[in-house]
Amino acid sequence: MQPSQQKALLIIDMQQGLFHGPQAPFAASTLLSNINHLIALARKADVPIFCARHTGPDGSPFAESSPLTRLIPELNVDADSDVVFIKKYPNCFRETELLAALKQVGIGELVIVGMKTEFCVDTTCRAAADLGFRVVLIEDGHSSVDNGQLSAEQIIAHHNQTLAGPFVQLATSAAYQF
Repeated sequence: MQPSQQKALLIIDMQQGLFHGPQAPFAASTLLSNINHLIALARKADVPIFCARHTGPDGSPFAESSPLTRLIPELNVDADSDVVFIKKYPNCFRETELLAALKQVGIGELVIVGMKTEFCVDTTCRAAADLGFRVVLIEDGHSSVDNGQLSAEQIIAHHNQTLAGPFVQLATSAAYQF
C-alpha cells in the first residue's frame, strides 16, 4: 500500500513569548517571511495548516490564557480555516489531537517549521517519523536563540545535519512545493 501523497504544514510555537521574547530568535525576519511564504503556498494548493501553541500550567507566565502563548500577529494564520491547537510538551503529538486530525484528512507528508529548533521542532520531527509520516523539515524555516554553549545558528545547522536522513528530508522554503 502506497503512503498518502497528501501534505500538511505544521507550524510550531510561533508565539509571542518565544518570537518577541527577551532574546530574538536567529534570523527572525527571514524566518517569519519564509513561514508566511509557505503558508501562502499551502493555501494556494489547498493544503491544511496546523499551528501549535505551547502552554504551561495555569498561573504560570505560559498559561493558556497568557498573551505570551498567543501566535504572533505577523503570522498569516487564519483562525477560521487553520487548525490551532494547544500542546503542553515538546512533542506536538503527545496528548493532543494532532495525530487523529492528520489521519482524518489522510496526511502522508508533514512539512515542519517553527520554534525552537532543539526542543519542539526536533522532538516533533522524530515523533512524526516514528509515526510513519514522511517528514520535510524546512531548513530555513525553524529557529532558536543562543544558549550559552552554542549560537542559534550552530544549533540550527546541527539539527539540520542530525535530523536529515533518518528522520527528515530537508528542503528550503524557496524550493519546497506543495
